[in-house]
Amino acid sequence: MYDDIFNDKKMQELQNILRKKKHTLTTAESCTGGLVSYLITKVSGSSDVFNGALISYSNEIKNKELFVPLNILNEYGAVSIQVVNHMLSNVKEKFDANCAIAISGIAGPNGGSKEKPVGTVIIGIIGHDNSKIVKSHHFLGTRNEVQIQAAKTALKEILNFLLKTVDK
Repeated sequence: MYDDIFNDKKMQELQNILRKKKHTLTTAESCTGGLVSYLITKVSGSSDVFNGALISYSNEIKNKELFVPLNILNEYGAVSIQVVNHMLSNVKEKFDANCAIAISGIAGPNGGSKEKPVGTVIIGIIGHDNSKIVKSHHFLGTRNEVQIQAAKTALKEILNFLLKTVDK
């Protein structure tokens, strides 16, 4: 499903780039609940490039494990560029990885608001040189479809990022 966004062939390409540069990847996931990590590890060879992950579904875990300040969570909400920025930097450090993905969003069908409707997902990526891209996305579909689109978009974005920033 949504193989046009990202598929196993692209995952092999991502792993090969990471392996060639001796880089590792980690994830901090909220609304995707570990789906990004699953997509990484379902392709053989992932142990060479994947350090681990943290599913930070609650604000308490975002604060305690990823050191997202409570005032940031309270002011901007868990689904915000500010929160994902903290998740990104801190998961990279926590797992001693070169690159990281962080995701927080509203998969639905509940939880949306006028300002942040169901399908709103913030995806962030960070590279070995600490350069970041954090963007808001909006996906349509069921809860599962939003989660799959978010996970695959995150992987597509880190692959594109690495293709542009990592010397080949």
